[in-house]
Amino acid sequence: MGAKRPSLNALRALEATVRLSSMTAAAEELSVTHGAISRHIKSLEEMFGIPLLLRGARSVQATPEGGRLATELSRAFDLIASSVEQLQPGPLTLSCSSTIMMSWLIPRIGAFHELHPDIELRFNMNYDRIDFVRDEISVAIRISMIEPPKEVIIKDMIDEWIGPVCSPEYASKHFKTARDLDRCALLATKTRPGGWADWARISGQSRELRPQRFYDHFYLLIQAAACGLGVAMVPKILVLDDLRSGKLVAPFGFVAGPFKIVLWIAPHLRARSETKALVDWLTQEFRKPGMQGDEPAPANALQAASRR
Repeated sequence: MGAKRPSLNALRALEATVRLSSMTAAAEELSVTHGAISRHIKSLEEMFGIPLLLRGARSVQATPEGGRLATELSRAFDLIASSVEQLQPGPLTLSCSSTIMMSWLIPRIGAFHELHPDIELRFNMNYDRIDFVRDEISVAIRISMIEPPKEVIIKDMIDEWIGPVCSPEYASKHFKTARDLDRCALLATKTRPGGWADWARISGQSRELRPQRFYDHFYLLIQAAACGLGVAMVPKILVLDDLRSGKLVAPFGFVAGPFKIVLWIAPHLRARSETKALVDWLTQEFRKPGMQGDEPAPANALQAASRR
């Protein structure tokens, strides 16, 4: 007679609890009660005769044995999910930051729908690491500074060009030479605190530039610059349309920054025709004129002065 096997529900409860470091979070993810999660894990511990979790007042931590089992279970569940999705794929899902979505993707996505009216495209607002299977993501737009998931397919798009931007009114009031940056309010995001230092180094600045005000997100930073609160250090891709409309100006143009814009492609979905269509369209959009160092960066005396 074969050995008794643990239930699949109990194994899922353990994997989710260890991954999320919380029985409550695991219960929410699996749509069961906290008590059910606790009973499932207790049944596993009784079956194996060893503790799998160290239970604290507000959190849980896996024992070495529980951690090893949970890691292997995660791989197994991901394999099951990816195998099923290859036979019955869900909707095509693109992941990107909310700022890229608002500033760059939404103004252009109509062209994709016109080309592929039969493709259902969903969006995932995320700009960090992801699990392609668990989060049901097909393609992600990312910056190369973010560590990619294992076995992901990475496709380089373009260099990320960066530069200072501000409102036209702010520029006319504050800028006569590049040295005037020293008297401006320099703005940055908390996610890119080194953006000004990167730009100064790459553009050959001979002085240190430190931002005085920080914002949580790029879309807040861009809005602050448009409202005349200072000069913001931003990736060009996020302000292309604002530059073309005249809402913002780039007094010193842009330089190729230290990172690249890349696509992460789910390996189990790369052969899907819808995935290929999305990747091809994104590739064409990213490589259109103006996305890198050409237009609309102005060529004027300030650009030359900024290198002195």
